[in-house]
Amino acid sequence: MNPMEEVKIAKATINIGVGEAGEKLVRAEKLLTSLTQQQPVRTYSKVTNPEFGIRKNQPIACKVTLRDERADNAIKLILSGIGNSLKSRQFDRNGNLSFGIEEHIDIPGIRYDPDIGIFGMNISLTFEKPGYRIKKRKMQRKKVPAKHQVTPEETQEFMKENFNVKIGD
Repeated sequence: MNPMEEVKIAKATINIGVGEAGEKLVRAEKLLTSLTQQQPVRTYSKVTNPEFGIRKNQPIACKVTLRDERADNAIKLILSGIGNSLKSRQFDRNGNLSFGIEEHIDIPGIRYDPDIGIFGMNISLTFEKPGYRIKKRKMQRKKVPAKHQVTPEETQEFMKENFNVKIGD
């Protein structure tokens, strides 16, 4: 196989949406730190929504971006929590993957801690091939040609080979 056509994980983003600032958000940050050994970043609301009691620029969630070996280890751990099975509709047309887990205690090796509580989380995986730097570089930025973009089929094959994932409908 051509080395320029090998699909790899560019990054994995784990997000816990809490919906409010305060103690609950601090507990979610503590969970992400213990799960990934990396400090999470707070995300802030973009609009005011009085129905949910949210003001603009109020911290409402936290996330961690993982790359390389840390991303692989976290993905293996979380996938084992959902039985190593994904659905084909969880892959978008750019070959990226997003899925959620309802309770973090489903992940093997993670026990319920009354100080933290129970949180669900969203996981987004971004895939790329070598040469995607032309899309992000500062000078002479170019588009990635259509024939070099990652397809959902390539991503599904990558997940099957590297993470022993079963993909259903």
